Amino acid sequence: MMPTSDLRIGAVPLSAFAPRRPPTPEEQARARIDSLLKAAGWVLQDMAGFNRQASLGVAVREFPLPGGPCDYLLFVAGKACGVIEAKRAGITLSGVAEQAARYMRSLPSHLARWADTLVFDYESTGEETYFRDLRDPRPRSRRVFAFHQPATLHGWLQQPDTLRSRLRAMPPLDAATKAVLRDCQIDAISGLEASLAEDRPRALIQMATGAGKTFTACNFSWRLLKHARVRRILFLVDRNNLGDQTLKEYQGFHPPGAAHRFDRTYIVQHLHGNRIDADAKVVITTIQRLYAMLRGEELDESAEETSAFETWAELTPDEGEVRPVVYNPELPIEHFDLIVTDECHRSIYGQWRQVLEYFDAHLIGLTATPSAHTIGFFNRNLVAEYPYEQSVVDGVNVGFEVYRIRTQVSEHGGTVDAGYQVPVRDRRTRALRYRQLDADLPYARQDLDASVTVPDQIRLVLQTFRDRLFTDLFPGRSGQWVPKTLIFAKDDHHAEEIVKACWEVFGQGNDFAKKITYQTSEKPKELIKAFRVDPFPRIAVTVDMIATGTDIKPVECLIFMRDVRSQSYFEQMLGRGVRTIHDASLRQVTPDAQTKTRFVLVDAVGVSESTKTLSQPLERKRTVPFDKLLDQIAQGRRDEGALSSLAARLAALDRRADDEDRQRIAQVSPGLGLRALARRLLEAITPERVDAAVAERHGGADAATAAQVRAVEADLRDAACAPLDDPALREALKAVKRKADIVIDEGTLDTLHEAAFDTGQAERRTSSFRAFIEHNKDRLLALQILYGQPFPKRRLTYESIRELAARLADPPQHLSAADVWQAYKRLNAALVRGAPSDKLLTDLISLVRFATGQAELLEPFAARVEQRFNLWIGRQIKAGRAFSDEQLAWLKAIKDYLVANVEIAPADLMRDQPFSDWGGVVAARKVFGTELNGMLEELSEVLVA
Repeated sequence: MMPTSDLRIGAVPLSAFAPRRPPTPEEQARARIDSLLKAAGWVLQDMAGFNRQASLGVAVREFPLPGGPCDYLLFVAGKACGVIEAKRAGITLSGVAEQAARYMRSLPSHLARWADTLVFDYESTGEETYFRDLRDPRPRSRRVFAFHQPATLHGWLQQPDTLRSRLRAMPPLDAATKAVLRDCQIDAISGLEASLAEDRPRALIQMATGAGKTFTACNFSWRLLKHARVRRILFLVDRNNLGDQTLKEYQGFHPPGAAHRFDRTYIVQHLHGNRIDADAKVVITTIQRLYAMLRGEELDESAEETSAFETWAELTPDEGEVRPVVYNPELPIEHFDLIVTDECHRSIYGQWRQVLEYFDAHLIGLTATPSAHTIGFFNRNLVAEYPYEQSVVDGVNVGFEVYRIRTQVSEHGGTVDAGYQVPVRDRRTRALRYRQLDADLPYARQDLDASVTVPDQIRLVLQTFRDRLFTDLFPGRSGQWVPKTLIFAKDDHHAEEIVKACWEVFGQGNDFAKKITYQTSEKPKELIKAFRVDPFPRIAVTVDMIATGTDIKPVECLIFMRDVRSQSYFEQMLGRGVRTIHDASLRQVTPDAQTKTRFVLVDAVGVSESTKTLSQPLERKRTVPFDKLLDQIAQGRRDEGALSSLAARLAALDRRADDEDRQRIAQVSPGLGLRALARRLLEAITPERVDAAVAERHGGADAATAAQVRAVEADLRDAACAPLDDPALREALKAVKRKADIVIDEGTLDTLHEAAFDTGQAERRTSSFRAFIEHNKDRLLALQILYGQPFPKRRLTYESIRELAARLADPPQHLSAADVWQAYKRLNAALVRGAPSDKLLTDLISLVRFATGQAELLEPFAARVEQRFNLWIGRQIKAGRAFSDEQLAWLKAIKDYLVANVEIAPADLMRDQPFSDWGGVVAARKVFGTELNGMLEELSEVLVA
């Protein structure tokens, strides 16, 4: 019998038809590494085809060395310079470097090489890659996006020292440089250079708005280019006008002791296209342009006029819309040595983070308002801290006062009465039409200027501002010049209404008040310049365009006619008023002003009283025709006119809907948006579609009876309308339609409730909070425990705290921990320390204890736990127990976990960081032995109870 291996079909062995073996994980990793190397310009070889001179960069697989074959040996210009140790995906790489080091030290004497030992060490799975340069003062593996290009390694090999060596040798600031810097700027530069000398990859500089962050960046850029020979610096901004501002700062910077200005020595490029000047030393660009460049895509400059960090939705990979950054050989990972990201608290989220982590560069963040997330991203390496309060004390910035304006409508909303023809403005075209309401249309304060505009409310706020301007706000002025005032509106439509009301209320012409938004017909940059340096306009109305970053020093008044959810964004907006200005420059634009000593925040919406707003629309009967038509379809209406009308309205609504609207509909109707719904309805009544369905079912229209045709039509219409049977979808459509149309309530005459510097809102908020606690102390588990009611002993759980937070946010309270905390601080700041964290629900514990008299001071829950933890550690040491450094690290991590979660169990050590990274409960038992479970129990009791 012929052996199976000899069996053939024709000339082809039978074995060739056997199923191909799937690649092993190791082979998959090698394939990914091969792909990355090729993309970076390396020529790949096996030993059978070895030719080290085949290209500038050659990577040879399985090269034999005395210590064994290395996965890849790297040759640059014909000489060996480094190795790559390949591992399958999922293998942690921190310990692999020692394996690679054995190959690097053990080299055959005949091998052509750059040094006695190899210089560059890579470990990679193809998904994750680490790199180390053995010539660095303290060689440390760092994660890189991909492999460096051969030309880059060639250049490094020809240098006498490395960048990290040069960063350790930076000279201290000299007296001439210190003489032109503020103390906070000296601290920032010194702290940054100390961080770079330690090779810390990320550093955060926090400086109050107006303290000169960009000027500081110019100074450390000059020093790093001159003394450390940094190759290229990237300066990231979030919109083009801030890039223009940064460019001017670099162009105008004259380094102390230098013969020329900065841009006469080093080329500074502000990118407006996709080509980076090879000789540029500082490249300024928006992060959205850099993202497009990495993706190999073109970007219209108009996309850089808006702040991507504020207006682009943060997408998740599950939504399939975050397009990952991929390796681009035109912009390799080593293209920049240093990245400065301005207003970095906004650039570390969503898809933008990919851009920052693509480059093998030190990352420097500049911000006035760092959040906990920002500090975490920069590895808690806060190299300089200069808060706004200190800047006011130092005279760098001015302080401010809050002037609160309350009206009936802005506080309580109103009602558009039925039976009248009311104007309705189309949000997209601004076309005005009239519609008669069949029933009253109530609206809450949250709906104001979103779905309902009350012209008299806008006028009343502006009239109050006008009437109190020279009595309450700026007494002593001549009354001839309205101080430069910036008004924040909700959107472009709201801004339009405010501008027209300003002309009317102040009796002035168009030059008096201007709208400066992305949709203005005038050139925004010219308007901003005029607002900054010319007497007119006196009032600028904006949404986001000059809410952050833009330097307008003469502004003396900010009017908030919109609320702001983000505390950091609110502080950025406040920054538009904090800047100091020389008296002569101020009088040039405001002749009757003397000195800018403070600015006034006119709060017409309660923005100063809450760090987050809970703007949930109220449920109410919707009786406009669109709503009725949806309900009739759900009830079974199927006539052609109804379906045709609804299809047309859905298509029109799709043109006006924004991304938030589409996302809302997608949540209740996945895969079926407005346009698809309209298409289904239209196809169900299209004769060609009906004929095709009849032919499919009955063999042709001629073969079907009239009854059969009607049955097919009915089935098609039922199928098209089926999604609208879902009440959640109908509700979402109604909400989007209501948002797209702005009802103008001309019938409501607003009345002024209050305009003063007062604390009434804070008193109402704390009273509401106390009433809520009293009402729910027997209903909510967290309150039962915090009140110490007698029942079998139970501990607080994270779920009980989350339930408390959710119930507190429900109507009619609409409260958050930040709201109540701020209210208590306004009423008696001496009893309030610190502020609640945006991320921690556990600060509610501190609020409840303070409100119920169990605590004399209101301080963050973390501070209280820290105090208890230190006392516990002290008692343990006093009792003779000593802790190792490793045990203390675990204990502190457990303490931090309890701060966020109020409870901990051994299972948490397995799934949550940092414990899982440290080896989980197995490692913890090695550290603490049999005491682990008891210690977790004890800490939960001592720190949280």
